[in-house]
Amino acid sequence: MGARAQMPPGPVAFVLPVLLLGLWWALTRNHPDGLIPQPGQIASEFVDLAGLAGNNDSFSGTLWLNLLASAERVYGGFLLSASLALPLGLLIGQLPLFRRMLDSTLQVLRPVPVTAWQPLFLILFGLGSHTALLLVTLGCFYPILLNTILGVRSVEPRLLEAAAMLGVSRSAMFPKVVLPSALPGIVTGLRLGLGFAWVVIVVGEISGVRTGLGAMITDAREVSRTDVVIAGMVTIGAIGFLSDRAVQLASRRVLRWSPRHGADG
Repeated sequence: MGARAQMPPGPVAFVLPVLLLGLWWALTRNHPDGLIPQPGQIASEFVDLAGLAGNNDSFSGTLWLNLLASAERVYGGFLLSASLALPLGLLIGQLPLFRRMLDSTLQVLRPVPVTAWQPLFLILFGLGSHTALLLVTLGCFYPILLNTILGVRSVEPRLLEAAAMLGVSRSAMFPKVVLPSALPGIVTGLRLGLGFAWVVIVVGEISGVRTGLGAMITDAREVSRTDVVIAGMVTIGAIGFLSDRAVQLASRRVLRWSPRHGADG
């Protein structure tokens, strides 16, 4: 039998967004001056934020500066978090002693939301970019850490036994067997961590920073500019989606040996 025909994923992905846009337009079309702007007004605001409309309000032409500032904090916090969480997760997952030492403390701290850490970080580090960067780092940390631990601990014992029978030494077992087997879990943690970074950036950027998408949204909320608020939300969603797709594409290359992850990402 031939391969079963499948509908291309591209068109299907647009069905729900189109339906939501249609519903949004239907609910706002008779209220052009309402609190919730129409989709066309958001599109016009994007043009103005990009500096292409020639308007002269306080938000005109600020999109790229704010986007760059947020991207620096998101990717900086993500890289800092990964540099801490990955080795720590590998140690906890592989060594029972580290697991017994650290697991209880991490499980107590993990449920504390990032918003609860914000006042303490403001006291310790003051207003500005440092606090925003550290809040993003904290938001990324646990998804990367927990998925790394899970990836290491999910390695099949039979796989280790087979490797030992084939002559893999105890010292080579981790780099040759455990780490490659844990990579799918690690990649999942990196994807989740980067997604949380874009979630947390708004919280981080109400900590006294002057630029950034979160700061732009906060300033717009204070002057009832709902169009700017929604434009900022859409920008964060779009950039977060593109970031996730970049991680997916990279993971396909790293995991191309895996039938499950190399093709699907």
